[in-house]
Order: sequence, then structure tokens, then C-alpha cells
Amino acid sequence: MKQIKSKLTASLILLVVAMQKVVAQGAAGIEAASSELKTYIDPVANMILIIGAVVGLIGGVRVYIKWNSGDQDVQKSIMGWFGSCLFLVVVGIVIKAFFGV
Repeated sequence: MKQIKSKLTASLILLVVAMQKVVAQGAAGIEAASSELKTYIDPVANMILIIGAVVGLIGGVRVYIKWNSGDQDVQKSIMGWFGSCLFLVVVGIVIKAFFGV
């Protein structure tokens, strides 16, 4: 009976030691992935802001063309282009805020 208890205790100690190494490696892996992800967030957010600026310029030109041609739905077009630009700008800012960059 003592022999079984000592084997069980030794097995339990080995299991605890092995789990500590696994947890330590898991934490290091998560930390490495988090730091690598943060390096990608700033360029992606800036690219989204640039795309929003380009969409705004294109929308401004299209709205100007509609306005000069006397179209009746200029306000609807303005709201659509403005909404898309605003959405892209907000997404760029929210991505930076979400990842803490």
C-alpha cells in the first residue's frame, strides 16, 4: 500500500512540474502572438484611413457631377458617400483602440 502511495505521489509531482512548463510555454506563445499582432494593427488602421480618404474624394467628385447635372437625389448620394467615409474612419480608430495601439 505504501508503495502505491509513493508512486502516486511521485506521479502527481511529475504532473505538476510538467504542467508548469506547459503553462509557461503557453503564456510565452500568447505574449509573442500578441506583440506580433500589435505590429500589424497600426499599418492596417492607417490603410483603412487612407482608403476612407480616397473614397471621400471619389464621392465628392461624383456628388459634384450629380449636382451640376441637376439630379434630384443629390442629398441621398451625399449621405451615402459621407456614411461610407465615416464608417471607414471609425473602423480605423476603433481597431487602434481595441488593440491598444
